[in-house]
Amino acid sequence: MADTTFGPKGWTPARLGSLAGKTYVITGANAGAGFQAARILLGKGAEVVMLNRSVEKSTAAVEDLKQEFGNAAAVRFICMDLAKQVSVREAAEEVLTTTPRIDALICNAAIAQVPSRQLTHDGFESQLGTNHYGHFTLCGMLFDRIEQSRGRIVVVASLGYNMGLKTIRFDDMNWDKGYGANTAYSQSKLAQMMFAYELQDKLAAAGRTGVKVFVCHPGSSATSLISTSGSRTMRAIWWLLTKTPMVQTAEQGAYPEVMCATEQALTEQRALYGPTGTREFVGPVGRGTLNAHAHDKPVMSRLWKRSEADTGFTWQL
Repeated sequence: MADTTFGPKGWTPARLGSLAGKTYVITGANAGAGFQAARILLGKGAEVVMLNRSVEKSTAAVEDLKQEFGNAAAVRFICMDLAKQVSVREAAEEVLTTTPRIDALICNAAIAQVPSRQLTHDGFESQLGTNHYGHFTLCGMLFDRIEQSRGRIVVVASLGYNMGLKTIRFDDMNWDKGYGANTAYSQSKLAQMMFAYELQDKLAAAGRTGVKVFVCHPGSSATSLISTSGSRTMRAIWWLLTKTPMVQTAEQGAYPEVMCATEQALTEQRALYGPTGTREFVGPVGRGTLNAHAHDKPVMSRLWKRSEADTGFTWQL
């Protein structure tokens, strides 16, 4: 049943008022849905800080945004590679030095369907290390700053969490055996969701209710995600899909994360927000279907402890 909270057309940026004085930090914001989210927020007068891996692409993205919104547009980038814990920590320190308030941290960056097993600089399977462990440390380092402004953490997940094992393979998280591009991606996105839901529980238990944590997904959107990290076959299939009504624009793909970062009417945190139309790939944005395996409590709690051990970052909650 479609969510009609925001009317038949769902949530759109038309609901946004002025965001002057607010600051949003977005990972992976030089292309795709992250770039479109930056555009939407800048257009409402917000400041945007991009955390991106590529200096070249980030410089071009900032130039494009300043061309659109004027040289005074408050947009800048800090270089950060989510696949390297040291880079995440250095970037987080720079954010804390240069950014006095954070109204929302949008964990948008991801790699997907990496065709053959690769390890990050720190020795983690590349998709888990980038998508989950990188954001785990980043959120932890920026948490106090977010809490000061009673801000939000937005985790951009994927319907891929419903594929694969539907749990965390603790005995072989790096896929030394049986690596599959889709199953490893699915586990990385499930891990991100479990992190968010476990964080909700930990904040509630600690009485620290100032920060809201939301989980969303972009649906099936025409972004560069698969075309940059997927196999040749996946890229071909994806190219064909983008010519059908089952794929929406990157701008529409940005709506769920912008909604979760800004919308005051969102109250339910144990939820998954995104398109509510056909198979929840496309259509009006609202509250979608959240399957129970994404918040399996024993698995979430175990994953949190494992994440702290693997990253060497301990949250102070």
